[in-house]
Amino acid sequence: MTDARGFAAFPPQRAGVRFATSWWGRAWIQAMEDTSLDHTLLRNGRAYAKHGRLGPITVSPGRIAAVAESEYDVVVRVEQLTDAAWERFLDQVAAKAGHIAALLDRDMPHDLVEAAEDAAVPLLPAVGDLEPECSCPDWGHPCKHAAALCYQVSWLLDADPFVLLLMRGRGERDLIEALQEREAPVQEPSGVPASLAYAAGVPPLPEPPPYDVAYTPPALEPGPGVDVAALAVLAASAAGRARDLLRHGRLPELTEHQDRVRLLAEHGPDLMPATDSGARSDAIVGTGLEIGLGAAVQAWRYGGADGLDVLEHAWTPPRHELARAQALLESGWEGERPPRPEVWRNRFTLGPLQLRYSRDGRWYPFRRRGDEWWPAGPPERDPSALLG
Repeated sequence: MTDARGFAAFPPQRAGVRFATSWWGRAWIQAMEDTSLDHTLLRNGRAYAKHGRLGPITVSPGRIAAVAESEYDVVVRVEQLTDAAWERFLDQVAAKAGHIAALLDRDMPHDLVEAAEDAAVPLLPAVGDLEPECSCPDWGHPCKHAAALCYQVSWLLDADPFVLLLMRGRGERDLIEALQEREAPVQEPSGVPASLAYAAGVPPLPEPPPYDVAYTPPALEPGPGVDVAALAVLAASAAGRARDLLRHGRLPELTEHQDRVRLLAEHGPDLMPATDSGARSDAIVGTGLEIGLGAAVQAWRYGGADGLDVLEHAWTPPRHELARAQALLESGWEGERPPRPEVWRNRFTLGPLQLRYSRDGRWYPFRRRGDEWWPAGPPERDPSALLG
């Protein structure tokens, strides 16, 4: 069976970026759009796709899949070709020397697709060939999440037409091997039969590394110039970061300030032991951390680096995103008169409550403490959910 291919999540795109610049990518989008009965959902799907609100995409025979908004499973199913249809398609590829060269150059020749259709091999989907599924409550066909997935997949198709062939049932490696077998001369088998080579058995594979091993603090002895408390905190932090690296494959790059806040947020009790005088602890001095970062620490605990960024920096979101937020606030208001916030850049102020829009597409609540705004809770995609 052909292995699935995984693609990293698309980041938010700059203004003016188009979907589907290749002719086969445009045919893919047209098949999806012609199936839809709700242009509003398509418009929302385009916005979701460009704002990077889908997770990594998995392409496998007969389906594409992703996770939307970290909670909805989105799948679009595509009918796979039969073995007989694949044989006819391989005949068309082998009939012209330039076809395989074009595919390897990430191009889909018009005449190859036309010849395949003449041989009853539909490569490009038509109306009704795409079957979207989503766990969200939207009844649209497709919903905005499935539409966003199809729009983002058009970028994958632009870059590599083998993605389309994989959806139809076979990936690049399978096709290349099948074409090589057609051209390769028949050879007598050589070497040792596998039954003899492995007559004594195959040694078992080693166990996978234990990623979730419990952290055991090192036994540290006090000594001249050695801050045992600070070293214990840094060792626990390094162990946690190593575990995250094993799980996710990479770690975000942090500035010195962000890493200080992270240490305080994750290891605050160890860095700030209780004292009668409330004086700065030796552990804090030893690691160069500062007291007085309460709001920053709270922001990190609610949203990590994104939460800290929205606390410390203002930015100007696209106008249509602010208009959408205002509409959500009005629709979620239960009183007689909907709120009219004071808007400055990415900040909506409603009396003692301020909502700040982050670059990751979520709204963070803030409450006033004296002359400062403090983080007041975890973020939400819908700002009206923070009005309570």
